[in-house]
Amino acid sequence: MGLQVTDKYYEHIPERVINFDGTTIFWDVPVINDRSILANRPHIVIHNKEVKMHTDRKSHTGDSNINTKETEKLSKYKDLEIEVSKLWRVRTKIVPVITAALGTIKMGLDQNLQTLPGHTSDIVLQKITLMSTEHIKVLG
Repeated sequence: MGLQVTDKYYEHIPERVINFDGTTIFWDVPVINDRSILANRPHIVIHNKEVKMHTDRKSHTGDSNINTKETEKLSKYKDLEIEVSKLWRVRTKIVPVITAALGTIKMGLDQNLQTLPGHTSDIVLQKITLMSTEHIKVLG
């Protein structure tokens, strides 16, 4: 997408709101809406007026809980998805990005990632997860 990041992606701290080529990216910002919705703070919201808006929530879990965690995230953010669709007059889609602590991913994650702008791959996510797990292990 052409956004500036540091060479060491793990040290990069993104801005809360970024506008780039007609796309607005909200990072860890509550979505203001007309209703009282408890789950109104997805990890990343990508709003592209020409295409659609995606909400994304990263989550790390144990290997056996990937399906459960994905269902939980889809259910948790459903009300927000409906409300944002009405308020912003765009199509919305929740894109859960779930990786297990040892890098296990659910089949089909690569297709979900292709719906997002940029060039994120499931292999890169697995690498980041494994490096984060090792980092926690070293610190612990």
